[in-house]
Amino acid sequence: MQATIQQIFQSSIDAKQQLLASERLLQLTETVSVLITEAFRNGHRLYFCGNGGSAADAQHLAAEFTGAFYNRNRPALPAEALHVNTSYITAAANDYDYNSIYSRLVEGIMQSGDVLVGLSTSGNSGNVVKAFEAARAKGVITVGMTGEKGGALRPLSDYLFDVPSNDTPRIQECHMLIGHTICQLVEAQIFPA
Repeated sequence: MQATIQQIFQSSIDAKQQLLASERLLQLTETVSVLITEAFRNGHRLYFCGNGGSAADAQHLAAEFTGAFYNRNRPALPAEALHVNTSYITAAANDYDYNSIYSRLVEGIMQSGDVLVGLSTSGNSGNVVKAFEAARAKGVITVGMTGEKGGALRPLSDYLFDVPSNDTPRIQECHMLIGHTICQLVEAQIFPA
């Protein structure tokens, strides 16, 4: 069992080492941090969506922006995970279809200049793909977080974090590292110490 634990820990470290070695992904992290900072400064909002573990990660990251990351004395930033209203989700999934749950919210609540972050390890989650299509039509900026293939989100993402892995847990761990880093950078830009 110890060998298995070591292998799992090492595979997580290896995935993060690949992130660290990617100048493109490091630069993209900076670019998206500045983009989100400017969106907030211009009165726009940040939204997240995903399914399963990616929905949990989306909700976690939204909470980091609305709550606080390091700076406990700052005001909340306008961020929200699209799946937190279970009455809406179950109604829309029942009355329309599950793939429409996020796109209907994009159409109903988002404005041009808002930012939508979609987390999907495959890049092919139907409801996230439809949300990005709706976002494109409204001028909402799209940030995809996927595995290395990118899937259907690749051409729909204005900015794509295609984590260099095909292993779902390792991809999700890297998404959280990237998301936490962006949150820290945004918070420091808007609320300098």
